[in-house]
Order: sequence, then structure tokens, then C-alpha cells
Amino acid sequence: MPSILSLLSLAATAYAASRTSNPDKCLEVGGSGSYSTVQAAVDALSTSSSTAQCIFINEGTYKEQVYIKSLKGALTLYGYTKDDTSYSGNTVTITYGGSQADGSTNDETAALRAWSASFSVYNINIVNSYGSGSQAVALSAEAATQGYYGCSFQGFQDTVLAETGTQFYAKSEIVGATDFIFGQTAIAWFDGVDLRVLEASLGYLTANGRDSESNPSYYVFNKGTIAAADGNSVKSGAYYLGRPWRDYARVIFQYTEMSDVINSAGWAEWQSSDTRTDHVYFGEYSNTGDGAKGTRASFAKTLSSPAEISTVLGSNYADWVDTSYLS
Repeated sequence: MPSILSLLSLAATAYAASRTSNPDKCLEVGGSGSYSTVQAAVDALSTSSSTAQCIFINEGTYKEQVYIKSLKGALTLYGYTKDDTSYSGNTVTITYGGSQADGSTNDETAALRAWSASFSVYNINIVNSYGSGSQAVALSAEAATQGYYGCSFQGFQDTVLAETGTQFYAKSEIVGATDFIFGQTAIAWFDGVDLRVLEASLGYLTANGRDSESNPSYYVFNKGTIAAADGNSVKSGAYYLGRPWRDYARVIFQYTEMSDVINSAGWAEWQSSDTRTDHVYFGEYSNTGDGAKGTRASFAKTLSSPAEISTVLGSNYADWVDTSYLS
């Protein structure tokens, strides 16, 4: 008998290239569906059943915060699209303007607060509309075995909080300026992801919070691209691949095409008076483009071989990752 995750993968494959109608038995939001908001559909899910559940969201912009509590079974959110292989044709947007300026935690500011394991999202734009001035999260990923496929995550500071568990991001876009991919204990593989930076005098793509050798946190960016976001004028060298939120930060970029927005040093200290670089693991392998050139920071490494997804996510990664999205 096929596993629940195998069935979910088969369902995604069945709707390859186009997903303009509701997959069988999904709760439906918008259009002729029973729910007018995403949260209403989420609240209608069973919290006691271990059977896989799904929600199909019709075209539109949904101005709300979506909070997904821990469920016993797998959950998939599908966005209406005519091309499920990328984020470029997405027609569904969830947008929220929370920020830490009002005293909220990072997680509480997020447009999508994902606290359930075995959770997948296909072809949805997740936007924090707050802008600059405070931490304002688009996605707060707070559980194991989560996958995001053909999604766009947009914010300014702290766009994606990859906080706990194992996560997979593929054929997606992440937009921001300051520490816009960050978190403390998550293991995350970013595959074929476009990182797009906003106009700013100084910016950092990642701020990994690994605080000890025993902390499993690990971010790997594989076969993606880095460039200025559309409509943004970004000066050469304004951005760094990352800085260490904690002093055991671990981040790798490999097979990544980098435009000249990336500084020749590649990596930065946390700040001059608090460097946090003694134990960092900042590595690069076979990157290309003007942003991959230059003398890198002394605490960074040029790797002799790439990271392997089975090493980072575990040998059983194919049990929960939709491998059709791998580059």
C-alpha cells in the first residue's frame, strides 16, 4: 500500500503544469468553494485524524494571517495555477502586515505560521507587506518535514523564518533585504530557489542561528540564483551571503549563479564589536557570476565537494520531499 506522502506526490504529479480545479476531496477557498478565507478552511480541518488532508485556494489575494496548528496527519495547500513548475504564474497571494514593532514575536508577525509536520505548499505567494523598519516575517516554518514548491516569499527584514525541523524549498522565490532567511535549529535545503534582493545600502541574505556543535541547523542553497528584485536598483557589492546570528552558523551556497550585488568578501561578521565568527561554517562550491568572484572573508571556506541532500536532510528525504521538483 502506498504511503500518504507517496499519494500526495502522485496527486501533485497528476496536476503537473496546470492546477485550475480542485483536487479530489480538498476543502476549497474562494471561487465557488465553501470558504471565503484560508483560515476558515484551516479551522475546518480535522485535528484528530491521521488521514492526509488538503485545501485548494482559488485565484485571488487573501488579506489575512494563516495559522496552522499541529495536526495528526499530513496537510497540503494548493494554489490555483496554470504552471505548477514555478512561482512565476502564481495567482494566489496570502498577505499580512504584522511586525515586531507592535511587540509581537517573530513567529507572531508571519503571514503564514506553519506549526504542523508533513506540511506542503504549492504555488502560493506568501507576503509580509509591512516593509522596512522592523522584523516582519512572511513564513514561519516551525515543524519537521515541510515542503514548499513553486512559492514566492516576500518581505524586507526576516522574510523566511526556517526555525525548526527539516524543510525543503524548491523552484521558489525569496525576496528581502536584511537577514531575510534566518532561524535557529532548522535543517533546510533550498533547491533551484531565486533569491531576490531589494534596494538597500547594505543587506544580508542569511542569518543562521546555530549556537553549538550539537545544534543540527544547516542551510544549503543548491542551483539557485541571486540578483536584484525586479524594479530595484542595487549597487554592486551591497549584499553578503550571510552573517552569523549565532557563532556556530552553518550555511553553504553551491552551483549558485550570483550577480554583482554580492560583495567580493561574500560573508560578513555579525557586527564589528561582536563578530561571532570563531566557529562558523560558511562554505561555497562551484558558484558562478560576478558575485562569486573576489577574495572571500577569512572565516569562509571554498569547499572541495558539494553538500549532498541525503547528508543534509537524511537518507529518507524522498519519503517526504516531492522529488519531481529537484533540480
